[in-house]
Amino acid sequence: MTQLLNIHPVDPQPRLIKEAVDVVKEGGLIVYPTDSCYALGFRLDAHHAMQSVQRIRETDRGHNFTLVCCDLSEIAAYALLENWSYRLLKAHTPGPYTFILKATRDVPRRLQNPKRKTIGIRVPDNKIASALLAELGEPVMSSTLLLPGDELPMTDAYEIMERLGNAVDVVIDGGPCGVVPSTVVDLTSDFPLVLRQGKGDTQNFD
Repeated sequence: MTQLLNIHPVDPQPRLIKEAVDVVKEGGLIVYPTDSCYALGFRLDAHHAMQSVQRIRETDRGHNFTLVCCDLSEIAAYALLENWSYRLLKAHTPGPYTFILKATRDVPRRLQNPKRKTIGIRVPDNKIASALLAELGEPVMSSTLLLPGDELPMTDAYEIMERLGNAVDVVIDGGPCGVVPSTVVDLTSDFPLVLRQGKGDTQNFD
């Protein structure tokens, strides 16, 4: 049965954060707020949770997952960074951006883009997400909670509970969330390439 946790968006309750993190540690699938939209999150080694996300979103094996990190110190273990790309990440994180980078060997192949061997990296500016990641002590794999046939992500936790049923283990109600996804920027070549204009401003990506 899916558990609903009402967590304060500004001052997250440590006890409830730990409850959600314990579920993630056990391989469960959670819905949590970010600085753009609600998202589905799970551990890197939680193969069953990954399959649940693919069923929920009706995606194929080529679906691009995002690695959500607490801060920049975690990124080097999972993505290959050059000096210029590191400076760009430092200037734009935390924030509503997903950066596409070449994945390291520590990222399971099933979570990489199968053709390009890349991974999306996020450091969200959201207190609940930050508290979850700090308590977990490692990144989570993530996917925007956008259901098949919907034009916009869901923004209400009770609607999420109603529509997902028992497909997830925990839904965190952190209040109304946005409907504009993160801006996606490809950093795998010699200059940044905006693949999707979302919530994050790209005027200074020169």
